[in-house]
Amino acid sequence: MAIPRSNPLVRKLRHGVDLDDGDCSLLAGMFRPGRTLEPQQDIVRAGEPAPGVHLVMEGFAFRYKLVGDGRRQILGLLLPGDFCDLQSIVLGPSDHYIAALTACTVADVPQDRIDALVFRDSRIARALWWATLVDESIVREWLANMGQRAADRRIAHLFCELLLRQQIVGAAGSNDCAMPMTQPMLADILGITTIHVSRVLRDLRQQGLVRVQDRRLHVPDVARLHAFCDFDPTYLHLLRQPGGADMEASAAGRGRS
Repeated sequence: MAIPRSNPLVRKLRHGVDLDDGDCSLLAGMFRPGRTLEPQQDIVRAGEPAPGVHLVMEGFAFRYKLVGDGRRQILGLLLPGDFCDLQSIVLGPSDHYIAALTACTVADVPQDRIDALVFRDSRIARALWWATLVDESIVREWLANMGQRAADRRIAHLFCELLLRQQIVGAAGSNDCAMPMTQPMLADILGITTIHVSRVLRDLRQQGLVRVQDRRLHVPDVARLHAFCDFDPTYLHLLRQPGGADMEASAAGRGRS
């Protein structure tokens, strides 16, 4: 049986849980590209009942909350293979919004199908649980990043995370990945001003640590960037680190496009 390695959910879960070929085929058959959304279009709205679960298949999305005066706080980034609202199975309506950051393709799966899958297959239930717990771990790391690191380390840490999370699903090379966030959005994520973001990106570029060009992030020396911001990927709880073969295949695919 061929393993559906191109499915981002399968790629992601295989880094955290041991799944067999049957598990992978079942997940790939259930979570397939569905509707496409435009940038800034809401996928999930706070307070509205969730008819099912949404999974990002292509593109980027983000979590956000609106405060009393209408300002927006970004709470997290969703990449291919990330669930938008798996917690809705237990918690019901979302307490925050989720919107497309770029043009975004999502898979929509009714809740009764998710329930049936979880109740009949403990290994897949464990895999989905792992994905949910990793999401929580990322939130904790973001809080520590915003609360304790200087602005240049905050941005560098976020870039390290984005590179690794995209490598996990085969969407990045060994030292480059998509980076569609604008400077105002980075400011919103990191709790600093847009002017400060601009200064920090300039400084990081001048130090030879990163380069952002044409909506892509380039990291000349990944180990050096990790050391600069004290990046430790333990919080992503990866059973397996991304392999060179996946990254080479991804780079080859971009070269053909």
